[in-house]
This record gives sequence, structure tokens and C-alpha cells, in this order.
Amino acid sequence: MDVRSAVAKVNKRGMLLVFPINNKKEPPSLWTEFFPRTEMRWEWDENGDERVSQLWHLRERLSVSRKVVYTKWFRGRATVISFELFRAMLVVLSSSQSEHPTLNFQSREVLDLLNEDSPLSTKALKRAADLQGREMEKVYNAALKELWARLFIVGFGEVDEGAFPSLAIGSTRVIFEELWHESLALSDDDAREIIERYLPKGSVFRKYFDTVEKSVRSQLKTAEEELATD
Repeated sequence: MDVRSAVAKVNKRGMLLVFPINNKKEPPSLWTEFFPRTEMRWEWDENGDERVSQLWHLRERLSVSRKVVYTKWFRGRATVISFELFRAMLVVLSSSQSEHPTLNFQSREVLDLLNEDSPLSTKALKRAADLQGREMEKVYNAALKELWARLFIVGFGEVDEGAFPSLAIGSTRVIFEELWHESLALSDDDAREIIERYLPKGSVFRKYFDTVEKSVRSQLKTAEEELATD
């Protein structure tokens, strides 16, 4: 269970969660790929399975490996995506990288900050976006949820911020500039062919992808209607 073998599994599958959901085989995860016949027990005491902590640390190494992309794309869960699939998903979910017309105000503010300086720790990003404090937690989480879903942001390493390290968050356009520009050259038809190959219809990942795309299309339509009435 190392970076090389994990990257190979991600490239083969296109996308994997890091940890399984309730020990289900679907959607697939790095844990189910490495240990297909072993239930994962989320225990961190002396009786816990050391492979869980090993996978946790592997997750961080993968995020900075520049061999795959680490995100919180699937329902806010740790997700690792191959470069090939990530490029294709960007074409569809980013609306050709037309960020601002289809993002809500707070998401645009956060993304603008990350486009200027990436990656940033959770604490630094909240401070820069003036979203500190419990009363702003809901707003901050909503902004990141939209940006994760649209693949505008990625996880890139960790920062020690007290008792527990926090994920460093970066703009996709900054951290993976080459991937970003490569997606601009990819046609919609070619992108959808790649998506169909790795996320076949009926799969858990594909159902979530279709939901996100539907939301993006709705936002884009609303933005176009608002521009037409100005």
C-alpha cells in the first residue's frame, strides 16, 4: 500500500474514494481495492487496524504526488481521481471554465482568493474570506461544497493547525495548471466518452455526476437568462 500502487489502482478505475462508505463495495475505494475481503473498522486505539492509519497518511501523500488529483468531490468525501477522468469531468462540470457567471457570490469570493494564493489552510482561507466563527461556518461549508462539486478546487497536502492537521485547499487552475489548460482543448464528445468509460450509467459515481451536471446546467441557464434581461 504505497503511492505507486495506489496511483495504478486510481488510473485503472478512474476514480476511487479513499475509505469505503459503511464497508460497501460501491462506490469503490482504495480500501476495497487493497483489502477486498476485509471490513474497515474506524478505530484509532491500540486495538485498531493499523492499515486504517496507514491509508490515512497515504491519502496525504497522494494529494501532493501530482500523479492523481485529491478532492472532496463525492458527497464531501475524500476522493482520488485520475488525470484522464479529471480532465473530462472538468469539461462538463466547469461550464468551459466560465466560473463567475454560475457560482454563487461567496463561492466566487473564495475561488478568487485561491486563484491568487494556493494552497491555503482552512484557518487561513476562512480568515482571508472573512468567514471565521461559528456563525459563518454554514456559509463557508456551502461555498466549498459548490467548489468541490465543480472541481474548481483540490486538496493539496496538510497544514498543522493545532491538535489535528487541516487539509490545504488550492485552486485547480493554480495547482494543476497544465490539466486545466488541457481540459480546454478537450471536446465535449471526447470528454463524455471518457466519462462513460470510467463512470458507466447506473454506477453510484455516475448518478452523483449526473446530479451535479444537472445543477450546473440549471445554474448556467439562470445566468444566461439574467444576462439576457440586463
